[in-house]
Amino acid sequence: MVPSLAASPVELLRRHGTRLVMVATGGGSEAIPLLLTEPGASDVVLEAIVPYARAAIDDLLGGPQESYCSDRTARRLAVAAWQRGVDLENAVDESVGLAVTASLRSRQVKRGPHRIHVAVHRLAGTATATLEMKKGGRSRAEEERLAAALCLDLLLEVMTGDQVTVWRDELTSLLLPEEHVVRERCQPPLAWQRLFAATATAVAVGGEAAANNQTEAGLSPSGTGRLLFSGSFDPLHEGHLAMARLAEEIAERPVEWELSVDNVDKPMLDYIEISQRVSLFDGRTLWLSRAATFVEKIELFPESTFIMGADTYLRLADPRYYGGSQKQADAAIRTICKKTRGLIVFGREQDGAFQSAAQADLPEKLRDVTYFVSEREFRMDVSSTAIRAAAETADT
Repeated sequence: MVPSLAASPVELLRRHGTRLVMVATGGGSEAIPLLLTEPGASDVVLEAIVPYARAAIDDLLGGPQESYCSDRTARRLAVAAWQRGVDLENAVDESVGLAVTASLRSRQVKRGPHRIHVAVHRLAGTATATLEMKKGGRSRAEEERLAAALCLDLLLEVMTGDQVTVWRDELTSLLLPEEHVVRERCQPPLAWQRLFAATATAVAVGGEAAANNQTEAGLSPSGTGRLLFSGSFDPLHEGHLAMARLAEEIAERPVEWELSVDNVDKPMLDYIEISQRVSLFDGRTLWLSRAATFVEKIELFPESTFIMGADTYLRLADPRYYGGSQKQADAAIRTICKKTRGLIVFGREQDGAFQSAAQADLPEKLRDVTYFVSEREFRMDVSSTAIRAAAETADT
């Protein structure tokens, strides 16, 4: 597969200080021996993982995926690989995560297209390359060769820039005339990189907070008494906006939004994902944070009033979300009651019925700091999951 090179891929990566963890699922695993059989591979490759079973992917990503072969899943795997590299060597600047997820030719004819999704994530950015192949145009071995070439092409492009020529020629020679690689790249602001490097706890995007967030001292929020709406906002939709408008009337303060790039059980968000979600806020005051848990959010935004849905609210007192410890759950409730100005809790549709947290069996002291929004005051049956599913169907 490999043409003669003036410098090997491993040598090129070594010169640029690459410390690589690679994840390959569904295809692309041929890139692993291409790297590991090069002299000096131990200076570059920290680990290579091949999670073929869905359960293995779920274990890496913290739960089932809506699609196991997609650009988003490749990015998530790349971030998981990057975090693994950081854990192995504590080298935030040098760690690089490379991931490929593919749907290639198999014994049974596939209903969907044959495709390859490759992603690279590092502190300085996220990049992807996607290729939909002509169905039936190649053998499985030829598709695997192409997947490996795309992996090395994207990795070397990200890490070395202008030294990818030979590998780009190799990739181009394998493409059919009607096939084209779709590339996307996000080079994040320095403030976002500081979040990933854990040298900042929160940065403001949009609104007045962002205007005051340009100095070193302003990289973390100051002041108290915010009205804060925390969530994943995947995506932000009209239901969220309507909840915010009503909460502003209740609290008599403007809402600020908070999106954590970190997660307790899942990889961090990648920069492309963050950029996509940020774009939906259209200048509204939004905080990007590393506060994965609600208690961490309280510490970061003291004396604030928090907006949330019933499902999130019910988890606050559930020991399952504290490692099964009732003691830790009780301690979290004490912190919430002591350090927040209050909680505004909205019900939601669940299995065709309106779910309100007001009737749940919860500690009285938690109820005392909670305003339960009734079904009469607000009901909008909008689901982020349904919106994503509809978008996926439309794309298909």
